[in-house]
Amino acid sequence: MATIDLTEASFDETILGNDIVFVDFWASWCGPCRQFAPVYEQVSEKHPEIVFAKVDTDANRRLAAEANITSIPTLMAFREQVLVFSQPGALPANAFAELVDAVKGLDMPAVHAQIEASTTDAGTESA
Repeated sequence: MATIDLTEASFDETILGNDIVFVDFWASWCGPCRQFAPVYEQVSEKHPEIVFAKVDTDANRRLAAEANITSIPTLMAFREQVLVFSQPGALPANAFAELVDAVKGLDMPAVHAQIEASTTDAGTESA
């Protein structure tokens, strides 16, 4: 699957409706963004089972602000609606391919249990 463009209207639906979603926050004037774009596209073509999306931060300023984007490009990965990776900067092709494999290989029951435990602990500390 080629990359798709996300907007405020489609962002939540895309994250909620897919098992794995990678999101590249970018802008047309950003040199590192333009450098990373072909890498992102190449990796997306090797994984048709994963959604690879792009958010133009100039056209979607509010969405970028809600996602706390302070530097571009920023790459995010969601697995089962959980943000499991967020990092600014362009990744080399091999590092991005390794990241995709790592996200695919996550033990999501353990991740959900860890989130549940931290939420429970946070609630206990404030009581």
